[in-house]
Amino acid sequence: MATIKHWFKAARLRTLPLSVSGVLLGASLAEPVFYDTLLFWLAIATTIGFQIVSNFANDYGDGIRGTDAERVGEARMVAMGLISAKAMKYGMIVASILSFFTATMLIFMAFGMHHFLWAFVFFNLTFLALWAAIKYTVGKKAYGYSGFGDLFVFLFFGLISVVGTFILFRQSVDILVLLPAYTIGVFSMAVLNLNNLRDAAQDLHAGKKTLVVQWGVSKGKKYHYFLLLSGMLASVIYAVGIEAQGVQWLFALAFVPLLWHIKTVMANQELSALDSELKKVALTTFLFSLLVAVAL
Repeated sequence: MATIKHWFKAARLRTLPLSVSGVLLGASLAEPVFYDTLLFWLAIATTIGFQIVSNFANDYGDGIRGTDAERVGEARMVAMGLISAKAMKYGMIVASILSFFTATMLIFMAFGMHHFLWAFVFFNLTFLALWAAIKYTVGKKAYGYSGFGDLFVFLFFGLISVVGTFILFRQSVDILVLLPAYTIGVFSMAVLNLNNLRDAAQDLHAGKKTLVVQWGVSKGKKYHYFLLLSGMLASVIYAVGIEAQGVQWLFALAFVPLLWHIKTVMANQELSALDSELKKVALTTFLFSLLVAVAL
């Protein structure tokens, strides 16, 4: 019988810092004292809810397909029989309802009745986010099994998370915000790509056609370097664009562990050993957002 401990494991708490990175960055770019607003904490609660929905759906979808049968890394509850597929499906539904509720509160608080168009757009984004969280591995046409996971991670962890949070605070768009949004997006893609590099053999056997499976490990690693280096470059261009000075360059400290990580991946011979690097990239992405927030 499933316990609370099993549900916490299914929620994969170690993924949550990455999921809130975009919200933290977007809020700090929009409002200097963002942390002292209910709007920010509702946005955090909403994005955590979406992430938990995604994690439950991933556990359920991969579990019933048998993809996690010989999994390397963090255990999956359905595959191990610790939570039944039926219970996980109900958990996914409950998490979706709660996430929709917090998203609705967030939208009304941000836009009220004075910005109907923005409210309409964000309501549709809420439904799209829930669809994307579930359809990554659930259903016959799960897009995570066709190599589109990277694109959706870029959209939701990067562009929508950062730019969307900025709009929630400002009710307007700043074109320069697309640059740090790109950074968070590609850093998040790098976390997924690292996961796909680690699981390349298992995914190939299970018919999960990630980009690594389609391109091969060598190209997958080169793609990984491109994601991280281009993300760093985008944030530097943003800093130059706003004429950053002194402490505003604090975010560059996050590049040190990322460059060290690239060196580690280059030297890697055993893909399963990349599991420990996942947490490093995810936490460094969060560190990047935190450093920007502190600097601003």
